[in-house]
Amino acid sequence: QVRLVQSGGGLVQAGGSLRLSCAASGRTFNSYKMGWFRQAPGKERVFVAAISWSGGSTSYADSVKGRFTISRDNAKNTVYLQMNSLKPEDTAVYYCAAGTGPFRDLSYNYWGQGTQVTVSS
Repeated sequence: QVRLVQSGGGLVQAGGSLRLSCAASGRTFNSYKMGWFRQAPGKERVFVAAISWSGGSTSYADSVKGRFTISRDNAKNTVYLQMNSLKPEDTAVYYCAAGTGPFRDLSYNYWGQGTQVTVSS
């Protein structure tokens, strides 16, 4: 079992930056791939970024490529999402997730509680 607790988020103006954190419980954090997803009002939850268990591989949605960076600190059992050059269309509830499947597979086993990110124009 993995419990994920998110922090960060909030309200920021367009062009600004935010960093989301996701702290995981358990001793096997470094065996999980980690991902970030987001869900805008009235829309389905979509993939944002992922990082492999070692941190050696990352993947991004086209909409955030070049603006967002996913990273992890296995010593702290924490994954981060640095979001720069934020746009109003980035407004959503963001979720972190942990998974045991193949890195490119979008299925995940455990989910954080979600955190609101609002970007004003």
